Amino acid sequence: FEATEIMVASQSNGEVTSSFINEGDVIKMGQLAYVTDTVQLHLKLKQLSAQLKALLIRKPNVSIQLEALQVQLKQAEHEQNRINKLYASNAATAKQKDDADAMVKLVRSQLQATESGLSINTNSINEDAQPILIQMEQTRDLLKKCNVYSPINGTVLNTYVEKGEMATVGKQLFKIAYMDELYLRAYITGDLFAKLKLNSVAKVMVDDGKGGFKTYDGTVTWISNKAEFTPKTIQTKDERANLVYAVKVKVKNDGFIKIGMYGELKL
Repeated sequence: FEATEIMVASQSNGEVTSSFINEGDVIKMGQLAYVTDTVQLHLKLKQLSAQLKALLIRKPNVSIQLEALQVQLKQAEHEQNRINKLYASNAATAKQKDDADAMVKLVRSQLQATESGLSINTNSINEDAQPILIQMEQTRDLLKKCNVYSPINGTVLNTYVEKGEMATVGKQLFKIAYMDELYLRAYITGDLFAKLKLNSVAKVMVDDGKGGFKTYDGTVTWISNKAEFTPKTIQTKDERANLVYAVKVKVKNDGFIKIGMYGELKL
């Protein structure tokens, strides 16, 4: 019998600070298995946060800086309206009207120029902040990768590091197998090969240790497309054939079947 085995590797560099699994443990998908050192990454994140804060402090307060000009514009427009009314009743000169119109135009120009400058300054600071924000996201991602979780429900077959040892990116930490479904690798002779189809049902028998067999329902999931010599470890009741075809039969495991156990296949 074989199982689906997964080698879980480290995605970060650093000392293994915590180990939560042992060989033979049954663990759940998403369960924390290892933690590697995160001190340098936390310090880098604090440094980036400080840089971002220092940069954003330079961002101008647009509403406050425009408030004085907006008040001036309102006053200039009020004076313009007053002069226009006086001019309409021949109580003000053309020069007074022209001066009032020019003042409104001047203040509006100053307001637009200030708005444009503040906008450019704000956009520039926002652009400068983007690389820092990206570096912060990268650092947070690296921090997450310091926590190593189980990718599946399964049994821990082997562990390769202990607390205090160094982990590097790609270094294998542990091997886990999905034990709820196992695969019997069996070998059939050529006369049965033509009759066998994928997803067909088969009976799998396992020695129960009491002189009998436990029987399981299985499903054929893989059939080799080429013949091979019968492995020497395979014993059958019939005379051994020179050439056989390998097949895999999936069986739901009730906890009795173990990796490496032998079984018999009945088609």
